[in-house]
Amino acid sequence: MADEQLGTDPEAQQRWFATTHWSVVLCARDKSPQSGAALEALCRTYWPPLYTYLRRRGYDTHQAQDLTQAFIAHLLTRDFLSDVSRDKGKFRSFLLASLNNFLVNEHERTNAQKRGGGVAFVPLEATEMEDWLRGEPAETETAEHIFDRRWALTLLERAFARVRDEFEAAGKLRQFECLKPYLEGDVAHGDYKAAAHELQISAGAVAVAVHRLRQRYRDLLRDEVAQTVADPLEVDEEIRQLFRSLES
Repeated sequence: MADEQLGTDPEAQQRWFATTHWSVVLCARDKSPQSGAALEALCRTYWPPLYTYLRRRGYDTHQAQDLTQAFIAHLLTRDFLSDVSRDKGKFRSFLLASLNNFLVNEHERTNAQKRGGGVAFVPLEATEMEDWLRGEPAETETAEHIFDRRWALTLLERAFARVRDEFEAAGKLRQFECLKPYLEGDVAHGDYKAAAHELQISAGAVAVAVHRLRQRYRDLLRDEVAQTVADPLEVDEEIRQLFRSLES
């Protein structure tokens, strides 16, 4: 369904919105069954941008971990979600603004270790994020830029994982492993020979398979981005903004 149709058809809009992250947030606010677990699953996905943002703000590793955990516990509380509405805009912007509001309150920071009673904390594998941060230019990138860049990479990783899962479910994991190097960049003449030999198919068949893989990856990436905005008409602009964050 085209974005223009979604923008003019209220019923189509409602069906589309039911698949977004905002629907999870609003269901959690309204105490929908299983909604808390669904929201916690989102936090498990999006903690890396929050953590790297805090690190670039100047917090050390342990402080950033504690604050990320405390913020997630805060996010999962019904009192906090009671004021949340769909018109908050992009899920990305909502999380960052909520984190900044959380940091403003000195009481929240000093009591980070005491928060979240009964809430299952999200396990933070910070080592990988620390390795990633070391490769980012500290002098030129703001914390906000780091947040957007890590957010974009998180969405790319989610789309990649979904493609891989689809191939595995279809019993074609070996094919995926052979083709995944071709997901990015141009392919020169003859570059398909190794994959053709490995898969015992022609180079032309490999080219067709790579085209389909790239298209599926783009579709799933678009779907991931669509889940993070409150209006389907925002998808294209959000994609452009995220790719700008990766290029700069």
